[in-house]
Amino acid sequence: MDIVLLCLGVLLIMVGLAGSFLPVIPGPLTSWFGLLTLHYTTKVEQDWNFLGWTLAVALIIMLLDYLIPIWGTKAFGGTKAGAVGSTIGLVVGIFFPPFGIILGPFIGAYVGELSKNANQKIAFKAAVGSFLGFLSGVALKLIVSLLYMIFFVSSAWKGFQFF
Repeated sequence: MDIVLLCLGVLLIMVGLAGSFLPVIPGPLTSWFGLLTLHYTTKVEQDWNFLGWTLAVALIIMLLDYLIPIWGTKAFGGTKAGAVGSTIGLVVGIFFPPFGIILGPFIGAYVGELSKNANQKIAFKAAVGSFLGFLSGVALKLIVSLLYMIFFVSSAWKGFQFF
């Protein structure tokens, strides 16, 4: 059963890393479930204090992931249409890797802003803000998911004594 939990934990960590880029998967929270799964094995000691703090971080990052693009868009003079366009652009961009994931949010935010405001200069500025907010959210999620992966590998390595 420990091997099944270990494999499930690895899968959750990998899906969590992918979730750092994909908007439909809560990256750090999924990675946290990988840590939780590992701690339910008999080989790794359960540290509820550690799991509690890492859960709190994952939840805070999940909240910030929604707020940062909005703040970025508003800071650069954009509207909700730019933030929505950025998200739609990301979803469409997934089908055109690797540049679609990067350019999709920017193009989406620009088109979204143009739908509300015909001034291209204002729309471009707001799109830049939305894009920077999106990149900040991705960076935060990726950093936390990578840290959770390091915690996972370290705990699994010690607990399962692979070599």
